[in-house]
Amino acid sequence: MTAVSVIGCGNMGGAFLKGLSETEQYTLTACDLDPEAREAVAPYCAETTADIDVAADADVVVVAVKPKVIRTVLEDLELSTDQTLLSIVAGVPTDLIEPYTDARVVRVMPNLAAETGNMAAAVTADTVTDEVRAILEAVGEYVEIDESQMDVATAVNGSGPAFVFYLIQAMKDAGVEGGLEEEQATVLAAQTFKGASETVLRSEKSIDELIDAVCSPNGTTIEGMDVLWDSTADDAVADAVRAAERRSAELAEERTDE
Repeated sequence: MTAVSVIGCGNMGGAFLKGLSETEQYTLTACDLDPEAREAVAPYCAETTADIDVAADADVVVVAVKPKVIRTVLEDLELSTDQTLLSIVAGVPTDLIEPYTDARVVRVMPNLAAETGNMAAAVTADTVTDEVRAILEAVGEYVEIDESQMDVATAVNGSGPAFVFYLIQAMKDAGVEGGLEEEQATVLAAQTFKGASETVLRSEKSIDELIDAVCSPNGTTIEGMDVLWDSTADDAVADAVRAAERRSAELAEERTDE
């Protein structure tokens, strides 16, 4: 079994631990100074600790802390050349991490759906290993990208779930306004996004072709799509992605200036 430790057991670190716990391939250790954070993830781990030296005794060490404390963590974290440091810290490039460690550094931008095994992640293509690929496959899907693309990937898949939640909320609210009970509308809206996403991933058709397949002439869907096509909804979504991308780049710049 591969020993994996996660330093920083907040939302993302906790989601990673929960997702990996569903497999039998990994021995998991959670490290956090906050006892409540350790308690929250304890059911999914073999061990929890506040001692970073304990967390360092793993094949793969996942660092999932806030960007502002990454340097402090790295200064205390002693790893060897046969270990891997998997960084999921937003806005911190590998060239800022590598001087602090002898371990192989792999940068990943996952998202919270790792908790349910439905994560979308981007990983640095030039440093990813088969060991890391196996970890990512255990909690979802991933793409290998050049690190220069990490800011836009952060916006699309890292921030993206919040944008999707917003759209699900809008569809749910429309259903409630039309007379559905809130729970009914929530299930229908959320499951519709889930099913549509699976269709995109599994189909060989383009997204435009899939839209056409749902739009019968003079039917209900084409009526609704005409509203969307005449709106600026696509521009608003693109603006949201660009804003998140800019902030990711700003975080990287702030780390570089420190």
